[in-house]
Amino acid sequence: MTTIAAPASALGERLQAFMESDVYPNEHVYHAQLRSGPSPWVQPPIMDELQAKARAQGLWNLFLPEPEWGAGLTNREYAPLCEIMGRSEIAPEVFNCSAPDTGNMEVFARYGSDAHKERWLKPLLAAEIRSGFSMTEPAVASSDATNISAEIVRDGDEYVLNGLKWWTSGANHPRCKVLIFMGRSDPSAPKHRQQTMAVVPIDTPGVKVLRALPVFGYDHAPHGHSEIAFENVRIPAEDVLVGEGRGFEIAQGRLGPGRIHHCMRAIGLAERALESMVRRVKSRIAFGKPLSEQGVIMQWIAESRIEIDQNRLLVYDAAEKLDAFGNKIARNELAMVKVAAANMACRVVDRAIQAFGARGVSDDENLAAAYAHARTLRIVDGPDEVHLRAIAKFELQKGER
Repeated sequence: MTTIAAPASALGERLQAFMESDVYPNEHVYHAQLRSGPSPWVQPPIMDELQAKARAQGLWNLFLPEPEWGAGLTNREYAPLCEIMGRSEIAPEVFNCSAPDTGNMEVFARYGSDAHKERWLKPLLAAEIRSGFSMTEPAVASSDATNISAEIVRDGDEYVLNGLKWWTSGANHPRCKVLIFMGRSDPSAPKHRQQTMAVVPIDTPGVKVLRALPVFGYDHAPHGHSEIAFENVRIPAEDVLVGEGRGFEIAQGRLGPGRIHHCMRAIGLAERALESMVRRVKSRIAFGKPLSEQGVIMQWIAESRIEIDQNRLLVYDAAEKLDAFGNKIARNELAMVKVAAANMACRVVDRAIQAFGARGVSDDENLAAAYAHARTLRIVDGPDEVHLRAIAKFELQKGER
């Protein structure tokens, strides 16, 4: 059962009602329009319709705590709303709360210049454009952001960018107009001051989208993930965010809320998978009785409920600490929930697939796609091993403080 903090309870009720009346019934319409369109890389018209309706009802940009840009909710207040959206793969975009735009909008709101806000933030807030985030690289272990090897070098009033990025989510979208690029600007600087972030219009000469990268066979059109070459890309110096050497700082500020948003959505994904499993096992007979009366199935249901509720409380705790103390102080809680929620979602969806049998791995259910997403969450925004290392170091240092 989703618990909604009091200040956002009315918003939560409206969001749940909109999901029932408009989002769930149109999931199949969205996918049918993708298949029947001239290309899968075309925005389905139903998305524009749903977005217009959601915006008219005030269900829009719910993730941004800054009231001048968004709903003004805390992370704790947003958590159950994000969980509701996580129940459908199309819902976050319906409410303009989908990655990577959420993180990029946060960057523009907190680190962008007035010109950046005017040119990029406002159109993103209105869903007139989309964006990409170019940080991960194929040649280095990008889970350690200090490994970033792409170059961003000052040349007079400009910066020159060179490097190969991949898994730039959003760059395939027909409305993607801007990228946020992270590169190394000064290898001789202190370890966490070598990196710089910059704003790069996607049509800048030298930016080449090389290919779309599928995830477990899913291309995630029209959104997608891309490999992008930056070849002598020139941008004006004012398009560097905050200043040279601040890239790692911005990355950490961006990834903290981004990680917890993934975890919030993972809980919603797991809840829907559990509901699907329960419906399935009540209706299927095997060995003379309903699957729901088989001991192992009952165990799966019970374990799934326990794990989902445990993770929801862990998310709420992390969200409260993030609100109260910021990303740096809450980093241990964020690391714990990032590991726990992704693994929980994998287990719950896997049980649901097993209960459905052959149908579970088909596209007749959303479970195969849900599993692909949940499994990918164990890698994105830092793999499990990086977060486990950070959690262990925190514990080991307790006696030294």
